Amino acid sequence: MSRDSNMIQTRVCIDDMLGPFDCKLNPANRWNGWLSPYFTLDTARELSAQTLREADEYGYDCVDTIHVIDGRADSQDTVHIIEGGTCRYNSDDERGDERVAIAVRIRWRNVSRDAVAATTITHATANDRKAARRRKVTGRGAPRTVVVHARWQWLIEESDTAADVVAPSRDGLYGIGGWEWTWAFASWWCACGEGMDWHEYDCTNCHLNRDSKKDGKPCACGCDALREGVRKAGDILRELVPNATAAGLIVEDGHPRLISVATADAIVWTNDEQDYGAFDYERIGGADEALRQALLSSTGPEALTTGGWKAIRNDQGTEAYAIKFPALPREW
Repeated sequence: MSRDSNMIQTRVCIDDMLGPFDCKLNPANRWNGWLSPYFTLDTARELSAQTLREADEYGYDCVDTIHVIDGRADSQDTVHIIEGGTCRYNSDDERGDERVAIAVRIRWRNVSRDAVAATTITHATANDRKAARRRKVTGRGAPRTVVVHARWQWLIEESDTAADVVAPSRDGLYGIGGWEWTWAFASWWCACGEGMDWHEYDCTNCHLNRDSKKDGKPCACGCDALREGVRKAGDILRELVPNATAAGLIVEDGHPRLISVATADAIVWTNDEQDYGAFDYERIGGADEALRQALLSSTGPEALTTGGWKAIRNDQGTEAYAIKFPALPREW
């Protein structure tokens, strides 16, 4: 239940698919490392809208959807049809246009006592559709809400338990996707470049906090410029090697110089080679210059560490660092 002394206020998301959403959760309540958040009704509506957009774009056979049905405490019983849209594949894994729908029967006078017991969910029939057209929500009583979670992948397989009601907690919050979806903490990024979980208000690497980040205040040590230099260098190198992820460099007399470039699988260039391989002189030189300009803004070794320049051992006696380029946006 959400009435837990270990609950915190934070934000969660699922990659760039869902969220970020405000929620409450117990950070220790994990499923394979993932979180189990509780949302207000207004947030559940936002979540519902996002799941429907995801299902329309990627197919109902691979996206669960959340549905919020509104009624009145003194309304007559109603039937609501939830369409599953067109599925990309049928049960034989062949492309098709199979459609699935469910019928949600709600006894509104019992919702206040037990929303789960007051609701029946089945595969929709022709009679259900007729009943849905005939019976509309009536009454002037207190507003009531039923939240339904539809797992279309299993509904396509004729499962009778793939759709259920999300019961509100004693605090009126809805636990959606807990112990089932891959919820993770949403992040905020400090001006110094450090990524923090949303509920961590103060940056662990500098004096700024989440509110000062909103004001766009730069970090005094210059580490934000160092991170920006890494990003620019990565953009330059990725013009010719799109999957470049990291590089090694040395600093001599204040001038950084790349000595290697790597992808996730291999080193694709080192300065020991006779030519530039996939790169050219202009790209390597441009990346060096982006790093040099960033280095001019730093105040010392602490800024380098905070800025993501990891010192590495170098037998030549010069300063050497490893840098990691920011991840590319997710592609579907």
